[in-house]
Amino acid sequence: MAYKTDIEIAREASKQPIQEIGAKLGIASDDLLPYGHDKAKVSQKFINSVQSNENGKLILVTAINPTPAGEGKTTTTVGLGDGLNHIGKKAAVCIREASLGPNFGMKGGAAGGGYAQIVPMEEMNLHFTGDFHAITSAHSLLSAMIDNHIYWGNALDIDTRRVVWRRVVDMNDRALRQITASLGGVANGFPRETGFDITVASEVMAILCLSKNLEDLQKRLGDMIVAYRRDRTPVYARDIKADGAMTVLLKDAMQPNLVQTLENNPAFVHGGPFANIAHGCNSVIATTTALKLADYVVTEAGFGADLGAEKFLNIKCRKAGLSPSCVVVVATVRAMKMNGGVAKADLGGENVDAVKNGCANLGRHIENVKSFGVPVVVAINHFVTDTDAEVQAVKDYVASQGSEAVLSRHWELGSEGSADLARKVVETIDKGEGNFAPIYPDEMSLADKINTIAKKIYRADAAVMDQKIRNQLKDWEDQGYGNLPVCMAKTQYSFTTDPNERGAPTGFDIPVREVRLSAGAGFVVAICGEIMTMPGLPRVPSAENIKLNADGDVEGLF
Repeated sequence: MAYKTDIEIAREASKQPIQEIGAKLGIASDDLLPYGHDKAKVSQKFINSVQSNENGKLILVTAINPTPAGEGKTTTTVGLGDGLNHIGKKAAVCIREASLGPNFGMKGGAAGGGYAQIVPMEEMNLHFTGDFHAITSAHSLLSAMIDNHIYWGNALDIDTRRVVWRRVVDMNDRALRQITASLGGVANGFPRETGFDITVASEVMAILCLSKNLEDLQKRLGDMIVAYRRDRTPVYARDIKADGAMTVLLKDAMQPNLVQTLENNPAFVHGGPFANIAHGCNSVIATTTALKLADYVVTEAGFGADLGAEKFLNIKCRKAGLSPSCVVVVATVRAMKMNGGVAKADLGGENVDAVKNGCANLGRHIENVKSFGVPVVVAINHFVTDTDAEVQAVKDYVASQGSEAVLSRHWELGSEGSADLARKVVETIDKGEGNFAPIYPDEMSLADKINTIAKKIYRADAAVMDQKIRNQLKDWEDQGYGNLPVCMAKTQYSFTTDPNERGAPTGFDIPVREVRLSAGAGFVVAICGEIMTMPGLPRVPSAENIKLNADGDVEGLF
């Protein structure tokens, strides 16, 4: 049977004017700042006006470790949101914005798939409402002001060897990872080594996504450490006097974007921090606003639960005072088979034993999420090649872990296919069995926080840190940063730092190569193994197949 492509389905969508979507959440037209007919920003004035509303129920969608077989986390997030509305609940979806780098690199678009998509798909995967451009501009302004300050006499006595603020661009460009700036003589400043990260790895992105309002945003921007003096004391963005102008550039970007699903249900798409180097969730302001307007809010966290859910629960929920009522862990039969040792080319044939062998990865994620005191439902994202016996094997395994797995066919059938999943999630929430708490307290030492995650979430024997790293962590504690959460940066493909190690391995260590202080965002980053903050393009990038057709429509984006 031939299926329509995602882009074909998206183009056939019967979209409603964005004012009608806003009305479903009680947002008046005057409180929407439209970008065309099908997307708008929600005004800060309106957001302020609903703060006394009671919060709805928060549902986190996460997944097993990503495999080339595909899991469909965003597709399931959208499908569940539609499914909740289908069974008569008032629900909204909250997801991240897409980065141009992965879109033109390997990943392609990020708006769901099949009949569980958010539209307008092309705009969301390209410039959208300009938020990422604003973040890039604000970051670049600070970069320019740092070098300008040094050029005009360096009154802050910045050690040019210890400028830690890099530059960013929203594109995968490995040639910019390490560069020498200010070449060309006296008129161009003082030459120094620097480099570029991708925009989603910018601390400005993380700050925008964790800030509660513009006042909070400016304070956090000012708190960013950009360099050190020769006496090793930090220089902050506020010392450069850049925080005010950066806030001006980010004023509109701070307002959440409202769009719709294929079934005309409201969706907030806002922010997009890197799920490796940052916390990988959509903005706090979008999530908290949605909770004031809907009875159920479905959101997602980046990559597998060992990275995305852990950071959502330990960082975002801690910072924003959020408490999820249920976590949905997405799995596929195909991914279970890959974790069970089946090659991607052989996934089409039935192999129940491989499914059973691969379920250990799923089981560890279930156990990890439950350790936060939150009930878990497993969504089996259906593929047409799945057999009844393979699906039953996953269900039986999940039942043995004390949870329930529900087959969801949202990709093929939209909300009709996700209704059973929606009912199970509501039933789980109604039981009220959750008692959410992060897995480590604020007052625990930074090194112990890193070790706690390595041991409790990854099942490592230890996090290995040399004395230089331990001394750095201790220095930050002495400076008053010891109560910050930690943000683990490692491969998303495995519980270990080896991306090829699938399943649920044991008997390994987590090597911590470097630690970085994101003082404005409010967390300490522990870089484990080989992690790139500036990805490169693959041998055949997606960009080679993206073009406009004769009708002016985008082709090849998804």
